[in-house]
Amino acid sequence: MLQNARRLLPNAEAHGNFVRDTWHRLEKVPGGKAVFSRLIGLAAPYTSTIGAVVTELSSGHSKVVMKDKRSVRNHLSSVHAIALVNLAELAGNVALAYSLPDDGRFIVAGLSIDYIAKARGTITATTTCPVPDNSERRELEVPVEMHDDKGTLVARAVLKSLVGPKKKAAR
Repeated sequence: MLQNARRLLPNAEAHGNFVRDTWHRLEKVPGGKAVFSRLIGLAAPYTSTIGAVVTELSSGHSKVVMKDKRSVRNHLSSVHAIALVNLAELAGNVALAYSLPDDGRFIVAGLSIDYIAKARGTITATTTCPVPDNSERRELEVPVEMHDDKGTLVARAVLKSLVGPKKKAAR
């Protein structure tokens, strides 16, 4: 069944904006945000390892929630540093992908993160990123903040993303 679902996902060079189109189809459907998040996990499998759910997505903005569970914890019973990196990348990537023009694509070329406080409980990552008006090749910084369920800032990340045009399909 998983293999069949993977076949539904377009490749990165397909025409249109899969992230934006799929979000609009699913966001108001009961369970649609969880389904959307699973589809993103199928497209980028490592992303699914933290079980996060995209709860808000619009041009230049995302909110992604990761529940605290044993699989994302470290030996000190707090959220593992790499789970926070994964959450930051997911939040930043969906916001940027949603915001791209139909002929644009991107790849993360670097990421920096500062751990501010011990992360425990549900962590919410929010992003407000630049909105490219064309697919001209350039580098964008995508900032992400992560807060615990008490509102405490636990980490701040910046993704360095390279935006550019999709490859032209061979005819």
